[in-house]
Amino acid sequence: MPSSKRKVGSGEAGRFDQRKTMYSRPRDPERSDPRILEIGRRHYGVKQFGNTPGYTMRDWAFAMANWYLERWWGFGNMVGNEGLFTWFPDESQRPVKDRMATGEKWTVSDPEEMSRNMKKAASYLGASLVGICKVDRRWIYSHRFNPHTHEHAPLEIPEEFQCAIVMAHEMNYELIRTSPAFGGFASTGRGYSMMAFVASSLAHYIRSLGYQAIPTGNDTALSIPLAVDAGLGELGRQGLLITEKFGPRVRLSKVFTNFPLVPDKPIEFGVQAFCDSCKRCAEECPGRAITLGEPTTEGPTVSNNSGIYKWYINPEKCLDFWAKNNGSCTNCIRVCSYNKPLGKIHEVVRFLVSKTPWLNPLLVKTDKLLGYGKRIKTEMVWK
Repeated sequence: MPSSKRKVGSGEAGRFDQRKTMYSRPRDPERSDPRILEIGRRHYGVKQFGNTPGYTMRDWAFAMANWYLERWWGFGNMVGNEGLFTWFPDESQRPVKDRMATGEKWTVSDPEEMSRNMKKAASYLGASLVGICKVDRRWIYSHRFNPHTHEHAPLEIPEEFQCAIVMAHEMNYELIRTSPAFGGFASTGRGYSMMAFVASSLAHYIRSLGYQAIPTGNDTALSIPLAVDAGLGELGRQGLLITEKFGPRVRLSKVFTNFPLVPDKPIEFGVQAFCDSCKRCAEECPGRAITLGEPTTEGPTVSNNSGIYKWYINPEKCLDFWAKNNGSCTNCIRVCSYNKPLGKIHEVVRFLVSKTPWLNPLLVKTDKLLGYGKRIKTEMVWK
């Protein structure tokens, strides 16, 4: 069935086991096959550096500086309920650390007003985009997996957590343009560190008002469908959230809470029709992990959450290239036509995409002719 006849994102899927993600399988020696474990050994091992521009020790050190808050203190990339992402911190410390009495609660008389307040608070803390959704339990992982201890256990969030505040964190445009060199990884790392800071800080704000909050990064639940439900964007061909303002150049965090909030509604601005025409992410994916074909309901590997009608990537091919590249890759973000710096011209083009889909092939050709998506040398970032 042509993709234009069926909406991407429709369909049914069961809850997904975190252990099946391509970040977990290579670190699960008890259950994964040797091929997957070898990819993990190459990707997660200690790095060796040469003199190739963009891949030097200095480039990697800068990337790790951006990852520092997440890697050393956050732990929301894969684990969850640890470090800054702890679900239920010790409230007995509040009188000492915050100079606030325990047990007090802010009365919410107007959930709409407090929803606006919560979004503003998230923005002030550093979130680039903020939306609210009612929690669809399908998107919560069925099981939690710890890649360090290999603990694998059922995962549940208490029923009283009815809402999720979903936040997008912009990644640096110039650094992404260096992908697949380490500059792209640095931009990703800053996104993850911002996730750790903003999500944990917003959760602390909610707890300080007398309610409960669970801050999460990649852990605990699937971020993209929650972000779609919260009105932050649409799903693209490369399997990422496409936002109106930043395209796919964002990382996602969320805070589950029992605070009374008013959910937002999903939005549409022409992504499905544009991805039908564009295909640049698939054409320029070095790992050939992105399909050139039509959406489907069946993913190619166990790391895909099948059942939803969408474009499925092959995460095994993706991580295998990361390992070969001695780092990561954000080429699908770099070349995406939605990945543009802010400006009036780009706002006009986004408007045309949303209102005149018959122009999409011309817009794609123009995008290429103007040189958008081309890789730049890492040394250009430092000049």
